[in-house]
Amino acid sequence: MKFVSYWQDSVPPFAGAASGPVQGHYDVAVIGAGFTGLGAARKLAMEGRSVAVLEARTVGFGASGRNGGHLNNGIAHSYLAARSEFGAEKARALYRAFDDGIDTIERIVREEGIDCDFRRSGKLKLASKPQHMEGIARNFQAIHAEVDPETELLTRDDLRAEVGSDAFHGAMLQKKSAMMHMGRFVTGLAEAAARRGATIYQNAPVTARREMGRGWQLDTPRGNITADKVLLATGAYTTPAFGWFRRRIVPVGSFLLATRPLTPSEIAATLPGNRTCVTSLNIGNYFRLAPDNRLIFGGRARFSARSDQQSDAQSGAILRQAMAGIFPHLADVAVDYCWGGMVDMTQDRYPRAGFADGVHFAMGYSGHGAQIASHMGEIMADLMIGKTDRNPFSDLPWNAVPLHTGKPWFLPLVGLYYKTLDKVK
Repeated sequence: MKFVSYWQDSVPPFAGAASGPVQGHYDVAVIGAGFTGLGAARKLAMEGRSVAVLEARTVGFGASGRNGGHLNNGIAHSYLAARSEFGAEKARALYRAFDDGIDTIERIVREEGIDCDFRRSGKLKLASKPQHMEGIARNFQAIHAEVDPETELLTRDDLRAEVGSDAFHGAMLQKKSAMMHMGRFVTGLAEAAARRGATIYQNAPVTARREMGRGWQLDTPRGNITADKVLLATGAYTTPAFGWFRRRIVPVGSFLLATRPLTPSEIAATLPGNRTCVTSLNIGNYFRLAPDNRLIFGGRARFSARSDQQSDAQSGAILRQAMAGIFPHLADVAVDYCWGGMVDMTQDRYPRAGFADGVHFAMGYSGHGAQIASHMGEIMADLMIGKTDRNPFSDLPWNAVPLHTGKPWFLPLVGLYYKTLDKVK
């Protein structure tokens, strides 16, 4: 078993990074070479701006390589809750922003010829308890009537053609949702940005910044650059040089398994519908088939802000038990990959984007970012060059998390709270 990201291990690494020292002056410096940063860099370069991308590790190292490969449309929250908090118009706008994000990915894949197995698969929100189906049905009724008619409510009997498990009591199907190979997409996006003229520096973490007139100097171990504007797209991997954001972002571990490739009979017994699937528990699971027919099975497993081989192995054991509970016929299937990493949560689990602390930013996707991050990169690129402001999160307040300075000491308490909720509700 490999303790590395399946998405990264199953694709050749990005080969177009700048090999020399970090130097020069740019119109825009983008910090972070994930979906957001590369989406912005590509768009900025297409608009004729000089742009440098500073990546602390390698392209796609962060949350862009530590996810389940889902591109699920609509907000992750209850639509009814969003409507109650923000009003119907804002709730619809937030929901549709994620739909637009998938459209943007589909367009980029087409424009750049990225071979990443993009496919509109549909998503199933699976009811793990009978009472959960009641809430899913209420949410469906509002969504279907007000914002997304491409949805369907499935009964437990309907699910027999979709999921080979007796663990669920029905589901909502969101037909616009998609899936892709995340490693191929992020590498293809980096290649496209470089081809358009962006300079991408790997292994260049920003260790310090200082204001220089109307712009910034950014220091890395490989040298420094200056830029008129900065876009921060680092999420859970934000460094202490950007303390304002670290007080607002909560890094939470996300952990995944990838089995060996399943046989045709195993696929028919597991996920005959070949969709993305998410369970309704607070500490639930998500799963799908990879392009090579592995089952990708993930979840929070443990509320931890630590990811290394020991931590990932502990979480992997929990995930394996959960996988066997849903799919008993896979209890002894070989697991080829086990990996984890941090995703960036906000206190209310809505993303944030805009301008603060002297820089532009987009982050806080809260485990629902793969489908919207590239889209937000393009939106922030437009904003930085004075085009139309299309930022759907611009009017959301963003207060610091009380007593939080970057290391989330409170995660075990949060995990205990959600475990208790899952037992009683």
